[in-house]
This record gives sequence, C-alpha cells and structure tokens, in this order.
Amino acid sequence: MPRRATKIVATLGPASSEPVILEQMIRAGVNVVRLNFSHGKAQDHIDRARMVREAAQRAGREVAIMADLQGPKIRVGKFAEGKVFLEPGQKFVLDASRTELGDIHAVGLDYKSLPQEVKAGDVLLLNDGLIVITVDAVTGQQVHTTVKLGGELSNNKGINKQGGGLTAPALTGKDMEDIRTAMSFQADYVAVSFPKSATDMEMARQLCNVAAAEYNHKPGLIAKIERAEAIPKLEEILRASDGIMVARGDLAVEVGNAAVPALQKHMIKLAREFDKVVITATQMMESMITNPVPTRAEVSDVANAVLDGTDAVMLSAETAAGKYPLETVTEMAKICLAAEGSEMVKLDADFTGKTFTRIDQSIAMGALFTAYHLGAKAIVALTDSGSTALWMSRHLIHVPIYALTPRVSTQRKMTLYRNVRPLLMGTSADRDTALMDAEQHLKKRGIVQPGDVYAITCGEPMGAPGGTNMLKICAVS
Repeated sequence: MPRRATKIVATLGPASSEPVILEQMIRAGVNVVRLNFSHGKAQDHIDRARMVREAAQRAGREVAIMADLQGPKIRVGKFAEGKVFLEPGQKFVLDASRTELGDIHAVGLDYKSLPQEVKAGDVLLLNDGLIVITVDAVTGQQVHTTVKLGGELSNNKGINKQGGGLTAPALTGKDMEDIRTAMSFQADYVAVSFPKSATDMEMARQLCNVAAAEYNHKPGLIAKIERAEAIPKLEEILRASDGIMVARGDLAVEVGNAAVPALQKHMIKLAREFDKVVITATQMMESMITNPVPTRAEVSDVANAVLDGTDAVMLSAETAAGKYPLETVTEMAKICLAAEGSEMVKLDADFTGKTFTRIDQSIAMGALFTAYHLGAKAIVALTDSGSTALWMSRHLIHVPIYALTPRVSTQRKMTLYRNVRPLLMGTSADRDTALMDAEQHLKKRGIVQPGDVYAITCGEPMGAPGGTNMLKICAVS
C-alpha cells in the first residue's frame, strides 16, 4: 500500500467510542485522536485517553492525543421550549440579567459582558451565522435587536460579532481544570480555542508546563485560528505555538465565508515558513455524517488542503457522531494519497536565497537535497526532540522521512508531521552501533532492501538534544 504523507486527525465521540471501531479507524489511517473538552466530564476524557492508547497498541501504531479546550462560552442561554423560531423583522432581546428561561421575545446570556461590547449598528451572528440580527440599542444589561435573517435558535447556541471584537479571554477557569486533566494522561497536543495574541498562547504553555511537570512531559500547543483579531497577529501567535489549526467554522462567521479559502492558503504557507505544523479543520467531509460517500466538493476541499501543504486534515462530527466513522477515515486517506501523487516538488527553489544559521538545520536541509537528487529510498533521522524531522517535513519531497527516536513522547508528537513516519528505537551511545542498528531496524520493517540508498542524520555525541551534526549516505548491503 502506498505511503500517505498527510496525516488524519479524528474526533472521538459516541460514534467512535467502541474500542473495536476505534482500532479499525487507527488501522484505516487515523494518526491523531482529538478529545473535545466541550463535551463530557474529566473522567470521561481520562477513560477515552486510555482506550486510545490501548487501541493504538493493538493496531501496532502510535497515535497522538490532542486535547481540544472549550474556550470561552460566548453563547445564548436556554429556552423554556428548548428552541424558538425567529422571523425576519421581529424584535429580540439578548438579556444578560435574565434568570428565567428564554422565549420568542428574549433570552438570557451565558456571556454576561456582551452588553458592554456591542453598540447600535453592530451585526451579531447566532448559531454559526445561520441567524443574523442587528443591534438597535443597548440599555443596561439588555441588547435590543432586530432579526435580519431568521431561523431556529436553540439552547446555548454561539454568538459571533461580524468583524470580531468580543473580548472574552482565551482561557477560562474550566480550561485550566481541563489542562490539568489532559496532563494527567499526558496529552501530546493541547489545542487552545479563540486565542487573540501570543500572550494567550504563552499563558496556555505556562499552565500546561506546570500541570505536566510531575509527569516530566511537555505537550505541543496548537492555536486554533477562529477569531478575526487573530489574523493580523498571526505571526506572533505562530511564534508562541507549535502549530495552528485553520478552524474554518467560527472564522468564517467572523470574516465571511468568501474570505476563508485565501486565508487558509496564507495560514498554511506561513506555518510552513515558520517551521510549525498546521491542521485544516471544519466540515471537510460533513455530508458523511449521514451519507456513506462524500460530495465531489468535499473531495476537492480535502485535496486542495493537501496540495496547499497542510500537515493534517481533521474530522469533527463526521467521526464523533456520524453514521460512517470508519468509511469517512478510509475515504479521506484515499483522497490524500491521490492528491499527493500529483504534487510538484520544487525543492531547489525552496533553498534559493535561504541562509541557515544552525548546524542541525543545515544538516536537515542537506539530507533533503542529497536524497532528492540521488533518488534515495528513504531519509532517516535519529532524533531525540524531533526537531530535525520537523524541519525536513516543512519541504515538499516525495522521499519518505523515517524518524527514529528513543522517546515515546517524541514519537507521538511526530505523528502529526507531514511525510514523517516516527519509529521507536533505543539509541546506542556509540555512533557506528547506532547507525548499524538503524539500518537493521529499517530492513526488518521492509523499508529498505539490499542495493537501496538512503540518507541518515544523527548527532555526536549521541543523544544530545539539538545536536544533529552529521549526514551520511548509505547503500544497503
């Protein structure tokens, strides 16, 4: 079976919580499992994380776990009937002081500071933009509005302000508790919802590192780009994160649907330039929640994200609550493979005008360049921290990268890197022994055969993080 470079993130939920189904999904191509902390209690996530680790072990694959924090609840309250139907032209009040359940005239707010953050003329979008209301006036705790685009509004639906501007902090008290829960099972990545600046990500990192210190663990941090305010701050957010998620749902509501495709391309390009990972998410295979096959438009959407250079494509409700979680993963893997087969490699152009200030980075680039021009079978990186493999994966090349590491935590983190297959291997302190062990490891797995040429990088002395300083071209005997 051909080797797929683009990784698949799948969300766990009622549809995928059977150990047998989860194991099948991992075998079908899931590389990262997302635990959505917007639903469920702490113990549910702890139990699910254990189930993921066990299913991965049975499947003989290593997968990463991503804990996705809920972030601020900018939502309406609950309705007496569970929902109302708003008609265009009618008046509707969002009331932060309301304690009784909502009705056709008004509803309470989970987000109490909304009246201080909007003014007459502002446009508010409810339920992912399906309902549009304009603010007529703000009196005390009440926001008086007129419905422009009507529809069904049910309990706890989200509120966005067109153009952005709601100031809720990215990390809530619940998120801080959830970080502690996620670190108790050593989640490999933590996704932060609604960050607006580098400060939000730095605070999240501090909280994660404190909570994970007793486990000697450091998770990767993913910034979910879903607020209009995050776009001008993209570079500083990238510097403060290990990667970003192109979270197209809330982002589209704030900046408008038409702006999202170009923003997606820009974000993927920038993430790769900054040596960060990038996940493309939201509604990628939405129709497969209820249908056994995707639409042609969804196939194009996934393929285009792959051609843009995304590290991973993500499934949300499709695998969490859909009827066909396994089929969705299988279809997505097929689309990724087909798209990758048509990619043009422009490696020489990538290096034109580039200067490398670090020895380890120069070695990584040298390995790519040499392997590409020699037609090598594989590129092998002996890596402690995974940074050599990350740098290599930022450049499009059809030579597979195998990252051999003695650390399980590094192996799991690298499952998200495009075109990197992370393998666990104890590394000898003696360089020649380590190189020989690596070749045996690859031969045993059928990755290389006698006569094949491969490039291998490592550091001397062995095992020093960030110490990659050697590139060797080997022919398998």
